[in-house]
Amino acid sequence: MREADRSPDGGSFVYPVGDERGGERLDRFLAAEAAAAGANLSRTRLKGLIEAGLVSIDGATVKDASQAVRGGQVIGLNVPAAVDPTPLGEDIPLKIVFEDAHLLVLDKPAGLVVHPAAGHEAGTLVNALIAHCGASLSGIGGVRRPGIVHRLDKDTSGLLVVAKTDAAHQGLAKTFADHGKTLALAREYLAFVWGVPARPSGVVDAPLGRHAIDREKIAVVPASRGRHAVTHWRVIERFGEEASLIACRLETGRTHQIRVHMAHCGHPVLGDPVYAKGFKSKAARLPPEAQARLNALSRQALHAALLGFPHPVTGAAMRFESALPPDLQNLADALSVSGNPMPFVPILDRR
Repeated sequence: MREADRSPDGGSFVYPVGDERGGERLDRFLAAEAAAAGANLSRTRLKGLIEAGLVSIDGATVKDASQAVRGGQVIGLNVPAAVDPTPLGEDIPLKIVFEDAHLLVLDKPAGLVVHPAAGHEAGTLVNALIAHCGASLSGIGGVRRPGIVHRLDKDTSGLLVVAKTDAAHQGLAKTFADHGKTLALAREYLAFVWGVPARPSGVVDAPLGRHAIDREKIAVVPASRGRHAVTHWRVIERFGEEASLIACRLETGRTHQIRVHMAHCGHPVLGDPVYAKGFKSKAARLPPEAQARLNALSRQALHAALLGFPHPVTGAAMRFESALPPDLQNLADALSVSGNPMPFVPILDRR
């Protein structure tokens, strides 16, 4: 191993790849090299650094942790200097749809990470919330997750509720943990999926856990090593035989639940870079405008469109809806067989 410009808490490193190491995944190669050098860098941390553009192969930036390395290549790694674990407030615009003294509901855009993590130490929703709420933000979630009761994937858009006080945080956490069994909780998503389901509606009841080989992915697993996960779905609109718009209601809230469950059914979410890789060739069957819209999307076509819950302090019924954002509305319009724009209709009125 060779290194350059190393500081006590970060540095720039260079790792030549021996012929015997050819074929290894990039993140595994780096994890082994870092461990051999005594550096405390987990594969999760390294994946974040790779996706943040801090790793190069022969001088060219790479962002795919699963890419195989080859003998003779030179891997470059830049590890940022350590930062204060307490996130700082940042002036990031927020689309707030409701706010009172106890909580706020916002419409999160795609691309916004919810809380700081490896590779995303700043520019997150938490940074924006700290700036917006100041000292009133609930601290129950810890310094990295203040006010956060539930989350959306970085590239999923839509409604999210945040606790501003500890009392609200406790009440909301109880509601979300109940999953709507005894307390009123409604969460529905709009998802554009490949193909047309054989039935107008259905339920996916399949436990989820870490993928046996790729630990960064979630998969349907045996109940003995998975967590109970249930997704209710129904078809909203069919776009020929190639794609459909469905509404998904969560009975549980597991990581990547909708994305994994719909892929398990043979109808993965359009644009999903992880769980719909095998469906990329189907894009050629879409109308040209739809192909262009899908290529421009650069994210999974998933939107948290409905959020309903009892106010954690007053008990009042709260219900919010979010229309498709422009990128997904453009995709819907391009997919429409009739060529007419698809108007947004409140989800509960679509039954």
